[in-house]
Amino acid sequence: MARKQSSPRSTPEDRIIEAALKLAATHGWQDLALADIAAAAKVSLPDLAKLFHSKSAILAAWSRRIDADVLAAAEAENLESESPRDRLFDVLMLRFDALAPRKPALKRIAQDLARDPLGAATMLRPALQSLGWMLEAAGLDSSGLRGALCVRGLALIWAAVFRVWLDDGEDQAKTMAELDRRLRQAESWIETLARFRGRAKDDEAAA
Repeated sequence: MARKQSSPRSTPEDRIIEAALKLAATHGWQDLALADIAAAAKVSLPDLAKLFHSKSAILAAWSRRIDADVLAAAEAENLESESPRDRLFDVLMLRFDALAPRKPALKRIAQDLARDPLGAATMLRPALQSLGWMLEAAGLDSSGLRGALCVRGLALIWAAVFRVWLDDGEDQAKTMAELDRRLRQAESWIETLARFRGRAKDDEAAA
């Protein structure tokens, strides 16, 4: 007998993330209460509290899922033959593709966080962690001081392109043009990071 597969969105954590994003798209983020998310997810408030301590934690958990999806997609694309800039371009576009089904929710969340500096600050660390993974997916080292500086540089690029993407069409033409322009401007540090990664690998092989 074939084993019955479980639903991909059957766990309480899945339902909470799904409910939060759906409610954000229709009701906004700033005034959305955790109790509303719990009710929509059909979980008790105590059960939600065991999994997530805040709305920001829910978004961070969803972002980690996006990270995993992009890392898997980048691995499947086999980007090794491309230049560092082209690899980073492709990885970031893969991320936009992964985010696209949630664009209405992300647009409302971005609008509300723009008026809520404290709320936006809570998302800074998860955002930087995600961008670190995007560098790694592109074959660029995100560790150490050099990597940390590059992550922060990439955050500036991502923020600018993300704003364009929110109002772009399905073909994402404006997004791709803006991302290409920003990465070309930053190409020198991307190449430097790639060379540093290459030297580190050579050192490891020689050890």
